[in-house]
Amino acid sequence: MWGAGTAAGAGAGLLLLVVVVLGGASDDEENNACVTGGAPISADAAGLGGAQVGPYGPTQLANAAAIINAGRAMNLSARDQTIGVMTAIGESSLQVLDRGDAVGPDSRGLFQQRDNGAWGSYADRMDPTTSATNFFRKLATLEGRDAMEPTIVAHRVQRNANPHHYARYWDVAVQIVTALAGGQVEGIAVGAGTVPCTDTAPVTSPVTATGWTRPTTGPFTSAYGMRFHPIYRQWRLHAGVDFGGGCDRPILSAAAGVVARTYFTSTGGHTVVVDHGGGTTTRYLHMEAGDVLASVGQQVQAGTQIGRTGAAGTATACHLHFEVYQSAGGRDVSVDPRQFLADRGVAV
Repeated sequence: MWGAGTAAGAGAGLLLLVVVVLGGASDDEENNACVTGGAPISADAAGLGGAQVGPYGPTQLANAAAIINAGRAMNLSARDQTIGVMTAIGESSLQVLDRGDAVGPDSRGLFQQRDNGAWGSYADRMDPTTSATNFFRKLATLEGRDAMEPTIVAHRVQRNANPHHYARYWDVAVQIVTALAGGQVEGIAVGAGTVPCTDTAPVTSPVTATGWTRPTTGPFTSAYGMRFHPIYRQWRLHAGVDFGGGCDRPILSAAAGVVARTYFTSTGGHTVVVDHGGGTTTRYLHMEAGDVLASVGQQVQAGTQIGRTGAAGTATACHLHFEVYQSAGGRDVSVDPRQFLADRGVAV
């Protein structure tokens, strides 16, 4: 497996301490930037008495109510229900469209569902309740979706060419859902549509007496050093090590530190950089946008979950590409992560 960018054997083992670390959210996230779940709600468009919400009139709001109630019938959370409304706004402006577009000429209905067998018959796609139910059936299969941006959840159901297409519609979707529910709804908030939620589930990880741990649960698959790149077809430095095991495996901070950067490149995908002090930083590459579970400035401990494995950037499959840098002569120099961890008692 290859990422952006011959290891020595493991060193002598040091005492392992097993700790449970909570991947807690930053102060900004706790102040309503990130919300999850919420009990299912019911919607009543008639209760609005023909009023509009933003640019959306009675017919569109009745369609939004049908989406919300379809989610309620499946016992999905208020956040999931709001994602359904957001998606339909982004696809059809909450209209049951009997036409497609240049990208999908066979697309129909509130969710512009294609005639490919996955979304039922023409009548199914044109019926607000049935089309919403089929949307939610696919959404319900996405594990860990509360830790994804709403637009990424929608994208993984719809496979839009632009994964961030739906983000602009989150706030008005919250306003519509709140109006149709007749009051404040737990689990949704204006301004939360572009913020991934930090996974607060406990992550148990063995941490050595030196304070370091393995950065993921996946198996070691590729070493640091000069390699023949299978995509670029040329010899180049593989500036880190790879851990495989498939998509959505937890990515853990290898030691205590501060999240210094999160960024995207076409080769490395979404990347998190943790500064451990003393001139040492670690980098975690190839995450999808919705799989970054850390924010700049966040304090992390060894074993704090900061993301999930993905295949964004130049990659042949989902994996973690892990790099270690140490300051030397005024610049950061990559070192072999396997040997670096071995010297600190972590077997890779």
